[in-house]
Amino acid sequence: MSGAELPRSAETVIIGAGIVGNSLVYHLADQGKDDILQIDKGPLPDPGGSTGHASNFIMPIEHTSEMTELTWDSIDQFDEVGVFNNSGGLEVARTETRMAELRRRVQSATAFGTQAQILGPDEVKEKVPHINESIIEGAMYTPDAGSCDPLRFGEVMRERARDMNALTVSANTEVLDIVVEDGAVQAVETDRGTVAVTGELVIAAGVWSPKLARMAGSKIPLYPVGHQLISVGPIEKFEEQEGEINYPIVRDMDVRMYERQNGNDLEIGSYEHRPLLYDVDEIPALEEAPLSPTQMPFTEDAFEDSMEHALEIMPEILDDPEAGIRHSIDGLISITPDGNPVVGPVNDVDKLWSVAAIWIRLAPGIARQVARWMTDGWGAMDTDMHGLNVARFDGWGRTKQFVRERGAEEFSRHYGIIHPSEQFEAGRPNRTTGFYDRQQELEASFQESGGWERPRWYESNADLVDRYADDLEGLHRPNDWDATWWSETILGEHLHLRDKVGLIGDTGFAIFDVVGEDVSDYLEGMVIGRMDVDPGSIVYTPALDSGGGFRADLTIIRLAEDRYRIVTGGSTGGDVWQWFSRHIPPSGSVRMVDRSSALATIGLWGPNARSVLREVTTQDVSNDAFPAFTAQDIEVGQVEAWAMRLSYVGELGWEIYAPMERSRRLWDSLYEAGQEYDLRPVGTGVYGGTGRIEKNYRLYGHELRREYNPAEADLTFHGVKDADFLGKAAYAAALEGEPAATLCTMSVDDHAPNGGERRFMLGGEPIFSTDGEMLIDDEGRRSYVTSANTAPSLGKHLLMGYIPTTLAEAGNQFEVLYFGDRYPVTVEVVGNQPLFDPDNERIRR
Repeated sequence: MSGAELPRSAETVIIGAGIVGNSLVYHLADQGKDDILQIDKGPLPDPGGSTGHASNFIMPIEHTSEMTELTWDSIDQFDEVGVFNNSGGLEVARTETRMAELRRRVQSATAFGTQAQILGPDEVKEKVPHINESIIEGAMYTPDAGSCDPLRFGEVMRERARDMNALTVSANTEVLDIVVEDGAVQAVETDRGTVAVTGELVIAAGVWSPKLARMAGSKIPLYPVGHQLISVGPIEKFEEQEGEINYPIVRDMDVRMYERQNGNDLEIGSYEHRPLLYDVDEIPALEEAPLSPTQMPFTEDAFEDSMEHALEIMPEILDDPEAGIRHSIDGLISITPDGNPVVGPVNDVDKLWSVAAIWIRLAPGIARQVARWMTDGWGAMDTDMHGLNVARFDGWGRTKQFVRERGAEEFSRHYGIIHPSEQFEAGRPNRTTGFYDRQQELEASFQESGGWERPRWYESNADLVDRYADDLEGLHRPNDWDATWWSETILGEHLHLRDKVGLIGDTGFAIFDVVGEDVSDYLEGMVIGRMDVDPGSIVYTPALDSGGGFRADLTIIRLAEDRYRIVTGGSTGGDVWQWFSRHIPPSGSVRMVDRSSALATIGLWGPNARSVLREVTTQDVSNDAFPAFTAQDIEVGQVEAWAMRLSYVGELGWEIYAPMERSRRLWDSLYEAGQEYDLRPVGTGVYGGTGRIEKNYRLYGHELRREYNPAEADLTFHGVKDADFLGKAAYAAALEGEPAATLCTMSVDDHAPNGGERRFMLGGEPIFSTDGEMLIDDEGRRSYVTSANTAPSLGKHLLMGYIPTTLAEAGNQFEVLYFGDRYPVTVEVVGNQPLFDPDNERIRR
């Protein structure tokens, strides 16, 4: 409908008719929604957003399984509609450093199920005869790449939704305001009338999304940035051929550019230029835009280097005197602080969803999952979306200045060689503790998590490498990539903590107090573990979705009869808050309080931890008075604190919590008392890395993934409690059935099987049989390394990964692909038994 009267109400209102909104209307209709209104201020089929100027090619290789799954689903959907052109794609390298990265991309492609191979310059020339092979070292080729027609796809999606009598479309309709009352969306005001929203409002408006969210009193953290694109033609060579594209798409990775045939033209796009940032309020109105609102005037000086690089790699066709630049724009696209989409219900306004910052290659795949999320809940999705959840920036990463600065840095990383531990620089430090300056004085090397600055290691501990030189023999990482964002000092800190005592200033947790008369029953229904425990008891428990997949990894402590505390990783805080708050009973008998920024956390662990604590407290901290896996109020010097006796590194000790404004005094008290016991500060390289992997502890998002169940992760010690809880039926079935895969811990047998430099895996590598066959379980899931780290106490480098149950046996040998070479590994442990201190005697002493 365009020009007709708007409906007075709609159950679901979607703002945006680009590739995202169009995909979503169909998938919602397919899920049973039958009262959908789609609004866009532009005309159809091209309303003037990023979909209309995007280059529309898809390379299905990512370094994460989730993004790969979503990209493949999009390709399948485009293909089913008949708008996908499978041309193949090349990522070319001008340097040996890039060739190494391409071998890593082949490794990821293999792990997650995409075809890819390395080609030499002559082989590249055979596929793209007009490329200048003399300036390249080689390329990665994927035959699965191609291009699509997103505008036609969108038309088909809308037509299908209309055919189901589920959709009303209102083009040329501008949203003027979003009415919010009592914290929930009530209506959308447009220039053609007001529509009451009886269900939910979805913002799927690309670069305009922050402006619309602002109308509702919320924030969607993305920023518009210009991506430069020119079209050169006519190309005589292309005129002789039929179809849109007859050669593989070329990504010129080292100069962050691409070149692709588009009919008779060569389309050249660049991410090499400086970030061209535009405030959303600077985007022109439709009637003011010469082409469309998102096709900004071309910034010629920013493209000078890019033009030179294009001429270098394709001189044969670009030097054609008959060809000229026929089209040039700074095309606006959405960029977020970490480059990923921002998807899901916003936490601060009920009934409001963000489905934004989604590029063409992901749009149909994400839309399918979001439609399931909106209709049947999180557990109905096939793909884990927590890394895309808009809530991940809550509380620290949504201001315009931060999103702009971080987005500019993220744009400059596009096509870059990004290390798995790569750190952003913009907008830091963002969240710091009262003892941040103390850590700086001790030469901490900081890394960011959930906005918090967390020491990874301390340069002041460099002497520990010499002290433990004999124990660390063979564990040094000579390769620069393996040692990036890493230090051998971590291994020294690890052994020192095992021998003496370590102080870990690890604020970076998400901490929520859950209170109320019905809180015990509420939490019983949310997690696997029993919640009817005595005050002071600690329960480690996963939370599951309705399908039995992992939804969160939690420590829950009962503080009193009507009060519990949830502690989880800081980077997942917004996601966990969203999950728990949206299941709170409407009666008001339970409420949540976010304590994450109010409480600082310090870990005190190691054989001498009790001796240090006794120096600064009058409380009895003996094993009898303060047993393992309990929590108590405690005084530490002048500070009133609260402590839990548990450990993520497998040692005697405590996590100590105190008000943030008292955290410096807490640090000083413990640090000064610990000097006679040789206390050292220790970083998260030990806490979340070496210590964790020696103890075989699982990590959410790595081992604890929604596609694997607790039986496969060997987290079944809770059994099945009588109380009902989310995912109980699926959990019980998993415990009764035979798991298709089992989480195993493996050690690397030979770090240089072909001679030369010793290499150390970092995670994400595919696992093969010794016969060279990729390990795939009965559910079709491919085996890959979920976590990798060095175990200094054992003198080994350990890997974790899910292995088909028929092959999961201690002593079995496999191979891991790393940068093009195969490395032999042996299964050390099947299941969750720790390799270090397997009986957990050190924690309980």
